[in-house]
Amino acid sequence: MRGYDICFVDSGNRENLFPLLKLADDSEDKIREYIHEGELYKITQDYETVGVILFTFPAEGQVEIKNMALIHTKRGDGMGKELIQKFSISYKRKGYTSMIVGTANSSIGNIAFYQKAGFRFDTIKKDFFSSYNEPIVEYGIQATDMVMLKKNI
Repeated sequence: MRGYDICFVDSGNRENLFPLLKLADDSEDKIREYIHEGELYKITQDYETVGVILFTFPAEGQVEIKNMALIHTKRGDGMGKELIQKFSISYKRKGYTSMIVGTANSSIGNIAFYQKAGFRFDTIKKDFFSSYNEPIVEYGIQATDMVMLKKNI
């Protein structure tokens, strides 16, 4: 371990983590739709909250990373991949067989990160981001579709 703690956050204590969830999802409305769903964990290091990861369960045997965010100073050091590995093992022990995650077609960094963490392209949700109030543009590309990636656990 890298000297961090993982703590489950019950549904009644999630609102204060909204700013961290917003790091991974530009739509406050969308976050409000799912903030109280599934299992949310906060990641702390040296008494500071440095990240969150929210899992939902869209189908039998399947767990979805609905939102995963680390503060900027904790990105790129392997913590994210380590968290995915740790939770993959945990959910496998609970009987889950696959993990999925969705990211925007424009999120080149996220797509690379998840592939490095063992995910493969699975499906595309066309025009997913058309319901967002403000357009999302990354790397000069407008987010239009949700790219779903999957890995067996």
